[in-house]
Amino acid sequence: MTRVEGTNDDSRRDDMRVEFRFEKLEVWQLARQLNRSVYKTTSGFPSNEQYGLTAQLRRASVSISSNIAEGSGRNSDKDFAHFLEIAYGSLMEVVSQFYLALDEGYIDQTTFDGFASDAHLLSAKLVAFSKALGRKARIKQPST
Repeated sequence: MTRVEGTNDDSRRDDMRVEFRFEKLEVWQLARQLNRSVYKTTSGFPSNEQYGLTAQLRRASVSISSNIAEGSGRNSDKDFAHFLEIAYGSLMEVVSQFYLALDEGYIDQTTFDGFASDAHLLSAKLVAFSKALGRKARIKQPST
């Protein structure tokens, strides 16, 4: 969009902006918050993990929100549910990697517990949403 002198592009952009389906979804919003948490937390990891655990955690975290978004653009609820299952798998990968971060001393127990609580909430929402789409979910609700 070309900027026109004397206009406020921000207000014009807000008026013209169309919201994508995935942006309205609570699971995507929670995944987005998780992404921010992962990026913030991993920014404090040792530099020798930049291409190791840091990069892997970030990729897996981004995969969660990306698969929710991609699934929302599919033509059937069955396809959407499949992408929710992939997002769930990526979430489990992130949880497992945070265990490693805890074991290596990159995060403390309090940080891990907060993250695990957020991940548990998101996993439960992903399972419920998959079921709401009418698919017999192959992903299981986490135990409490």
